[in-house]
Amino acid sequence: MDSHQGLGETLPLWSVAPFVGVLLSIAIIPLVNAHFWERHMFKIILFWSFLFLAPFGMRYGGHLLVMELLHILVLDYLPFIVLLFGLFAVSGGIILRGTLAGTPKVNLGLVLAGTLLASWIGTTGASMLLIRPLIRANQWREKKAHVVIFFIFLVSNIGGCLTPIGDPPLFLGFLRGVPFFWTMRLLPMLAFIGGTLLTVMFILDTHLYRKEVAAGRTPEISLETACADPHKLDGLRNLVFLGMIVGSVILSGNLLNLEAFANPATREIYGWEVFEGVSLGYNTMIQMAIILLAAFLSMKLTPKCIREDNFFTWDPLKEVAKLFLGIFITLIPALILLDAYGAALGLSTPLAFFWTTGGLSSFLDNAPTYLVFLSAAGSLGVVEGVATTVGVIPPTLLMAISAGAVFMGANTYIGNAPNFMVKAIAEENHVKMPSFLGYMGWSACFLLPLFVLTSLIFFR
Repeated sequence: MDSHQGLGETLPLWSVAPFVGVLLSIAIIPLVNAHFWERHMFKIILFWSFLFLAPFGMRYGGHLLVMELLHILVLDYLPFIVLLFGLFAVSGGIILRGTLAGTPKVNLGLVLAGTLLASWIGTTGASMLLIRPLIRANQWREKKAHVVIFFIFLVSNIGGCLTPIGDPPLFLGFLRGVPFFWTMRLLPMLAFIGGTLLTVMFILDTHLYRKEVAAGRTPEISLETACADPHKLDGLRNLVFLGMIVGSVILSGNLLNLEAFANPATREIYGWEVFEGVSLGYNTMIQMAIILLAAFLSMKLTPKCIREDNFFTWDPLKEVAKLFLGIFITLIPALILLDAYGAALGLSTPLAFFWTTGGLSSFLDNAPTYLVFLSAAGSLGVVEGVATTVGVIPPTLLMAISAGAVFMGANTYIGNAPNFMVKAIAEENHVKMPSFLGYMGWSACFLLPLFVLTSLIFFR
C-alpha cells in the first residue's frame, strides 16, 4: 500500500471519471437502449478503460502505466476470474432433480440454505450452486425477480460474513492475522439482518404467490407427480471438485505461514516476478492451478446431459468477465487515492468505519476497500484488541469494518462479484431483473433501513 502513497498525492481526483463513466453506462444505457448495450457493451467498457489509460500513461510514463495495469490484472483480476470460472464450471455440473414448486416455503428454504452455506463454500460458491434450482422452481411464475433479488442480498453477500472463506475481504483479514473464527462474532448481526430479510421475503412472496394463484397460474405438480419424481442431486462428484476449490483458497492462505512462500518477519510474499514491482505469489499460482484442475475434471467427468438439463452456457461468465475487466482497470485511480488518503480520513468510531467501509464497498472492490480501512484502524495506536500485521485493532472497529465490507456489497450489482453473475444467469433464463438503478431502489428500500438499525444496535 505504501507504494501508492507518492502517486496518490499527485493523482488528480478527476482521474476517477472513467470509473464513474463505467457505472453510469451500466446504469443508464441498458435503460435507454438495451439492444445497443448488449451489442456494444465491451466496446463501451474498452472506451472508458482507454480514457483512463491514455492520459495516465502520458502523465506518468509507460513503465508506471504497465506496472499499475499488470498489478490490477495479474494480482486481482486474474485470481478473481479464475475463481469465478472454477465455481461456475463446477456448479453447472450439479443439478437438483425432482419437481420443486416455487412456493413461498420452497423459496424460503432455498434462500435460507444458501445463506447458511455461504460462509463455508463462499458467497460465489453458494450462489452458483443454488441459483439455478431457485430459477427452475419459479419458472411458472410471472413475478419472480423479487426472489432473485433477496437471493443476492442474502446468499451472494450477507450470508458470507462468518468465516474468511465466505467473502474475499475477510480472507484478506485472515492473511493479516485476524483469527479464522474471529468473524463468528458477526453471527448476531447475521441473525438480525438475515432473519428480518427472510421474514420480509416470505411475506412479500406469499402476497405475490396468492395473486399468481388467483390469476390461474399454478405449478403443474400433483401428488402423483411428486411421488414419482423424488428429489435427488445429480452430478455429486462435483461436490468433490467444489471442495477442491474451497480447499485451494484455505491452502493459499495457510501456505503464507511457511518460509518457502513468505518471509515470516516482513510478510513479503514470494512469487514469480511478472514485471518490476508486480509479483504473483506462488501460493496464488497453486490456488489457481487447483481451481483450473477442478474445473477441467468437472467438464470432463460430468455427463453432458446434466449441463444440458441445467441450461448451462458460458454466456453469463463471459458477460461478467468483460464487464469487470473494465471495472478493475478504471478502478485503479480510485484505489490509489484511497490507499493514499484512507488513513487520513479521521475515522475513529465504529459507526464511521461501518458506513465509510460499507459505502465505498457498494461501488468499489470490497476487498481492497476493507484492507485500506483495516490499515487505518491499525494505525490508531491502541494497545488492546485484535493483533494483526497492520496493528492492534479494537474489536468493535474490526467488526464494523468487516460488516460494512460484506453486508453493503449487496447495495449494488457490482458491490460483490456474485451479484452480477446471478443477475446474468437469471436474465439468461428469462427472469426480468431490475436495472442497475432499479436494483439500488430495492436495496435502498429493504437494506439501508436494516443497516441503519444495525449501526444503532451494534455500533452506536
